[in-house]
Amino acid sequence: MATKLKRTEGKIAPMRLYTLSKRHFVLVFIVFFICFGVIVLIGIAGPEIITSRALPPISPTTKGNLTSPLKLQTPGLSTYNQELWLTCHFEQNSVVEIRKNVSMMVTISGVMQDTSVPNIRVYPHNHTRSLHCANRLCDEIIVLHLGYLNYTEYVITVTFYNLMSSEFPIKDVNFTLKMYNASFSQVEIWFRFIFVVFTFMVTCLFAHSLRKFSMRDWAIEQKWMSILLPLLLLYNDPFFPLSFLVSSWFPGMLDDLFQAIFLCALLIFWLCVYHGFRVQGERKFLTFYLPKLIIVGLLWLAAVTLGIWQTVNELHDPTYQYRVDTSNFQGMKIFFLIVGSVYILYLVFLIVRACSELKNMPYFDLRLKFLTGLTFIVLIISIVIIYLRFGANILQDNFVAELSTHYQNSAEFLSFYGLLNFYLYTLAYVYSPSKNAVYESQLKDNPAFSMLNDSDDDVIYGSDYEEMPLQNGRANKSKYQDESDSD
Repeated sequence: MATKLKRTEGKIAPMRLYTLSKRHFVLVFIVFFICFGVIVLIGIAGPEIITSRALPPISPTTKGNLTSPLKLQTPGLSTYNQELWLTCHFEQNSVVEIRKNVSMMVTISGVMQDTSVPNIRVYPHNHTRSLHCANRLCDEIIVLHLGYLNYTEYVITVTFYNLMSSEFPIKDVNFTLKMYNASFSQVEIWFRFIFVVFTFMVTCLFAHSLRKFSMRDWAIEQKWMSILLPLLLLYNDPFFPLSFLVSSWFPGMLDDLFQAIFLCALLIFWLCVYHGFRVQGERKFLTFYLPKLIIVGLLWLAAVTLGIWQTVNELHDPTYQYRVDTSNFQGMKIFFLIVGSVYILYLVFLIVRACSELKNMPYFDLRLKFLTGLTFIVLIISIVIIYLRFGANILQDNFVAELSTHYQNSAEFLSFYGLLNFYLYTLAYVYSPSKNAVYESQLKDNPAFSMLNDSDDDVIYGSDYEEMPLQNGRANKSKYQDESDSD
């Protein structure tokens, strides 16, 4: 017979989840899908994120010799353009498939308002790019990337070596400038601000709803929501407008750091909640939290290390690409995938154990089904968006952030941001106490709320009386009464 654990004393913090009917649950999911659908439609109607401007093609017939320096000048730029990429692709006269390494030297100068031309870097940068050509066209290569813009115009000088040969007859060299659309930057500022305001309001309302309950009496979901909502505020980045006021890499790095912290906190939340459903009472740090922190901490460390690595190298060398350091990045990619696989297996194990042990437990079964259902919907939508964006090559060349990993239109940006924000808003609403939530002392005599008066331990393990067979209930009850009378 299971031993009854010590009952939780004092007040409890009931959740709105307990009072929602099936109709209300359906309404919650409908509102979630409506909000997400509206934000997707707004994104579809919004501007493109990346705008391209093709420079006049350069051919051997007009230039004379492609091994001489090619001087390129950008149009007028503003801070709303955020970043700048210079790409090029070659057109050849032969239809034969060719693979060739081409060396190039790049020098960058920034044009200030007084028309002076200071060098951004003291020395030119030399790199080798691998070309693959087929059917007269070659794959596009990235010549350089500027993570932030200090100047209104740039003068870029590109010199190619060992380019011309009889096996590689070049018809044209096409350079393309790619940058953020200024219209999208304004949309991004406004929607980030809107999400920041809504998240702040939801955080305050959630904290206000729990004000009359002691923190030790909060459910594990409520404790985690009090952590995730402030982190969601940072994920929306209230400091984002600094990117357009300060010509520095720091605001962009801060934004990436906030996103990594929030996403990893969300991963820990899922592990802790699914495990916490089965582990009641005191949850020790070493046995309960530490393994989860180690797994997710390794994922966070890998993501932050890659981001800092890429940023630092690009600050010293705008022509830097992670492919020139393939061995180190390949090792980091394998490490990330191994740790990610361990996390997925651990999460699936916890979900299966929770479903098998708590499927017949009232209220716990409800909490488990709601969190699993909503999270599953969010993950499916995220996978669909990611697949539509990257296809089957998501784990190949898109591992490190570069031009190919940036959002291509406003719908992709708003879909990801809106999905996570509405997910947390929905959880905050369902996990917050209702307006008429009262203290345990006011409910203990009402049999309709008997389950709310029991602690989590009582629900899982049951009391001694609940463990007795139904057919022996009366006999046991009479026995207890006789013993009481004899006393």
